[in-house]
Amino acid sequence: MKQWILVGCVTVFFMTDASAVRTSYPDTRKTEQVDDYFGTKVADPYRWLEDDNSPETAAWVAAQNKVTFAFLEQIPARERLRKRLTELWNYERYGQPVKEGDYYIFTKNNGLQNQSVLYKARRLDAAPDVLLDPNTLSADGTVALSSVVMSQDGKYLAYSTAASGSDWNEWHVRDVATSKDLSDHLKWSKFSGAGWLPDNSGFFYSRFAEPKAGDELQGINKNMKVYFHKLGTPQSADTLVYERPDKPDWGFDPDVTEDGRFVVINTTEGTATENRVFLKDLTKPNAPIEPFLDKFDAAYLVVGNDADRFYVLTDKDAPRSRLVAIDRKAPDASAWKTLIAEAPTRDVLASVRMAGSRFVATWRSDAHELLRIYRADGTFERDVKLPTLGSITGVTAKRKSSEVFYGFNSYTMPTTVYRYDAEKGDGQVFRQPKVAFDPAQYDTAQVFYASKDGTRIPMFITSKKGLARNGQNPTILYGYGGFDISLSPTFTAANMAWLEMGGVYAVANLRGGGEYGKEWHDGGRLNNKQNVFDDFIAAAEYLIKEKYTSTPKLAIRGGSNGGLLVGACMTQRPELFGAALPAVGVMDMLRFHRFTIGWAWKSDYGSSETKDGFDTLIKYSPLHNLKPGTRYPATLVTTADHDDRVVPAHSFKFAAALQAAQAGDAPTLIRIETKAGHGAGKPTSKQIEESADIFAFLTKVLNVE
Repeated sequence: MKQWILVGCVTVFFMTDASAVRTSYPDTRKTEQVDDYFGTKVADPYRWLEDDNSPETAAWVAAQNKVTFAFLEQIPARERLRKRLTELWNYERYGQPVKEGDYYIFTKNNGLQNQSVLYKARRLDAAPDVLLDPNTLSADGTVALSSVVMSQDGKYLAYSTAASGSDWNEWHVRDVATSKDLSDHLKWSKFSGAGWLPDNSGFFYSRFAEPKAGDELQGINKNMKVYFHKLGTPQSADTLVYERPDKPDWGFDPDVTEDGRFVVINTTEGTATENRVFLKDLTKPNAPIEPFLDKFDAAYLVVGNDADRFYVLTDKDAPRSRLVAIDRKAPDASAWKTLIAEAPTRDVLASVRMAGSRFVATWRSDAHELLRIYRADGTFERDVKLPTLGSITGVTAKRKSSEVFYGFNSYTMPTTVYRYDAEKGDGQVFRQPKVAFDPAQYDTAQVFYASKDGTRIPMFITSKKGLARNGQNPTILYGYGGFDISLSPTFTAANMAWLEMGGVYAVANLRGGGEYGKEWHDGGRLNNKQNVFDDFIAAAEYLIKEKYTSTPKLAIRGGSNGGLLVGACMTQRPELFGAALPAVGVMDMLRFHRFTIGWAWKSDYGSSETKDGFDTLIKYSPLHNLKPGTRYPATLVTTADHDDRVVPAHSFKFAAALQAAQAGDAPTLIRIETKAGHGAGKPTSKQIEESADIFAFLTKVLNVE
């Protein structure tokens, strides 16, 4: 192995069995920027990379991509992987139908369409017609459909689109019968649904103020407001319904109850799971917004209502959640009636929908999911039989019918959509896709291992049947561990290519997620965040100890908060991993709150604005724990130029610092996607290209045959 330092770049020769591959990293300018945090001086030499509008940053991005793609293009397996991934992705995919008025609507992707198409049909057995094809909205497929909300009689469709992966949404209205748009066009909306009035005169939605030019992708998003948009009028004429200038961190998501009587305003503060609920009685002219559940003391989700009787899913006095009935006129917790009680086991009541006079409940049990039917009084009626250990991808149902649609998938089973009658208890397959892949050759096992402090952690391991546990299997260990988000079994076409290559795919259900309810989430946030990294490191050690794999064959992967996970673990235990794949990660834990919606993550992370927060964050912030002269694992950082959730500066700064710190011979590269964002709505073509590059990288650095 040889290493030279040259003026303007770092040149590294990567030795393989066959040849040496030369990679030269662009020289990244350093500045003398130093910040003082409560008496501790912290250098930030790559601060200038935070300005993604500057020509210098653009030149750096181009130079880094040139190096990365030059490295990837010389990998023989790359083109074969792209071809196989294209074959695996080329299967019909359906979403759950929903019925309003005369029409069922549902999404379908023929296989390689960049965006799924929205269809309409008067009968499920009839040939559907196209209602909205997002692929016609842009030549390269980078405009995605974000939300669709039908009016209650099915006449109109309010839909929002996002361009190039941005969180910014633009709302439009389409006449369902004609499949043509009306004149309505609303902008500057984020993280908001829509709620139609029963008379179709308009709908409620939330938005922010128009940002200053240049701040669209980086400006801080605060002071959300609820508006009513009347059909046929310009956005400038929208009526302000609710705002809280005294609470700039509050966010609002309005909806209208199925009986058309109430506007329900779900109110959040950042990404905390605790929320408030406000109501507006639409039967009374000029009725004020009234408090209903007016404390940030628990999570509250309105499932439905019968007049003033509301059905609410909550973790109030039930950390694994329960369903309660609350009288709007007597909302104190002492008067609530429990309909579906918290489970005596570790199971979590994950979601509830109403179908006719019944509740359809999804339960999470050791990170996989179950579907159960309850009567109106909460009496358990039956389990819905599911094909294997997996997860519910979604449930659609309405009060006016017992008809239910749900999706189900597992690590080796693509999403199958079922139609089910909640009253009769019978069901059948609505759509079952066919994939060019034989799931019978593979197994998913669930194991439990001990973390550093002895906590029992579940992990799913998927591999070929009869896998030889000889320590030589290339393995991807995936995790997230944050924001009350659970990782239940999920099918992805890309992972099928990895399994066919003889790879092992492991998913660890870390603390910080929602797998076991509130206590599990709390166990991995704020000052407990190190537990998440300990859980992930222990998963890697388990896989090595049990000879599924070994360090030279082990890659760790995660995105967003999972990118932080990978960054923290590779800096804490660089010798443990053969490769690291941090995607769109939160890498600068001292400054995340300064960009777009980053301030909202303080509920999970804390903040460097306080001494206690700084003392916690500085210990694991990936950017600040890179140590020059350390041998780090082969790393491919991935991000996108339009990510306005976790801004790309996190990945830019981390990649620059990693390249400067690397003492070993492993490559440390960054792949920066253009016209893409945090991940939602990414075109199929870009997903295939990115997956091919990631797996090609792994074949090289893990020596995968």
